[in-house]
Amino acid sequence: MHSPTSLQSIAHRLETVNQGHVLRFYDQLSDDQRRDLLGQAAAMEIESLPRLVQEYVVNKPVFALPPEVEPAGYYPLNDRSPGRAWNRDAMRLAGEALICAGKVAAFTVAGGQGSRLGYEGPKGCYPAGAVTGKPLFAVFADALLGAKDRHGVRVPWYVMTSPLNHAQTVEFFQSGRYFGLDPEDVMFFPQGVMPSLDLKTGRVLLAKKHEIATNPDGHGGSLRALHVSGALADMRRRGVEHISYFQVDNPIVNILDPVFLGLHAAAADSSAQMSSKMVAKAFAEEKVGVFCRAGAGPRKGRTEIVEYSDLPMEYQRQTGPDGSLRFNAGSIAVHVIGVRFVEQLNTDSTFSLPYHRAEKKIPCVDTATGETIAPTANNGVKLERFVFDALPLCERSIVMETDRVEEFAPIKNASEAGKIVPDSPDDSRRIQTLRAARWLEACGVAVPKTADGAPDCVLEISARSASCAAELKGTGLPKAIERGARVAI
Repeated sequence: MHSPTSLQSIAHRLETVNQGHVLRFYDQLSDDQRRDLLGQAAAMEIESLPRLVQEYVVNKPVFALPPEVEPAGYYPLNDRSPGRAWNRDAMRLAGEALICAGKVAAFTVAGGQGSRLGYEGPKGCYPAGAVTGKPLFAVFADALLGAKDRHGVRVPWYVMTSPLNHAQTVEFFQSGRYFGLDPEDVMFFPQGVMPSLDLKTGRVLLAKKHEIATNPDGHGGSLRALHVSGALADMRRRGVEHISYFQVDNPIVNILDPVFLGLHAAAADSSAQMSSKMVAKAFAEEKVGVFCRAGAGPRKGRTEIVEYSDLPMEYQRQTGPDGSLRFNAGSIAVHVIGVRFVEQLNTDSTFSLPYHRAEKKIPCVDTATGETIAPTANNGVKLERFVFDALPLCERSIVMETDRVEEFAPIKNASEAGKIVPDSPDDSRRIQTLRAARWLEACGVAVPKTADGAPDCVLEISARSASCAAELKGTGLPKAIERGARVAI
């Protein structure tokens, strides 16, 4: 049980910022509940609450476009594009050297739940393999095992969970025997949380009489979590210099792309601080963040991502002389981040990513009556940070184009019978099959097609078998795939 001094200290700090109601029911709690509540309150940055309330509750931040906003430059998929040619082979060699030297780590942001998919549990446990139904975590483990097979190196893997799913995630890995990986090479840590705030008053909401209502602090919180968890120190101990960042919902992400790693570390216009991948937008209104840059002002020329909801449609629909979209570089939430850059961000007292505000229905306790409230309308504000807001802090940040069929098949939305829902499990399986068909045909394997040219089968290629079509050659492939077959390689 906390001493009265601890109680008095925390109570004073809360009262000073007009949040004394957090301890409203303290006298009704058990010793364990009192300890938990005081610990939770002490862990909050209490003194920052007035500023957050003023900036994000009393006032709603208004997004300002970068001055004279223009499309960000990028390395095109076709490395021989006129005026934009670059040496893909040289970058591949540079990236392979980094992998073989043990200078690259994998980092998965895996704090989400599968509830939107009708799945109860951590999203990384969701069955994602088109044929095998392998969970996402096992799919990523295959990629790291493939790197070990091909490059003779054990790539460490850092998995950021949330307080909600941390224990379940660790248990899932343990029950799956770490999917063939050495447990010494896998580190778990939860992301931080923020107190949820009342929409009208800015007061911290209580989930229970002994528990502050909180929400995860967003994938931007990963940069802080890497530091406080000891993950950065572990990377330094291992000699890691670059972090391959990706989110948990994309089963065909190329975790260790030597070309991308080479560009990040060796391209003349890269500071090796933070680099990004993009795909060409499918259409003007596609709901993806867009890589832009300021054409004037203190951040002139610096890359940043503008959310689709913040980029006026008149910009999104602009076209060039050839009719293609000007603002066509869509983010797929894949980055390489320098270890030194993350260290600098965590040791610079002036560094702070902005918060993004979301109004939500948040169940809470009425501090006047002690009764639980189940709101029917938005009653609270959740604050979170986005990792891409670190891009403008880079001296020089590069963007590389990739093909969405090759690397982007996220699982975000529930499937619906009789239709293809974008970013659903069905859609992901379709894209996994398309990619596998491409790779097999490049190796001379006949793949059956439907009347509209789609593969008439279901295919899955493990990242342990190959990370690209070239690595499939010489692996004892069949001469042809039977119509309607379900084949995993």
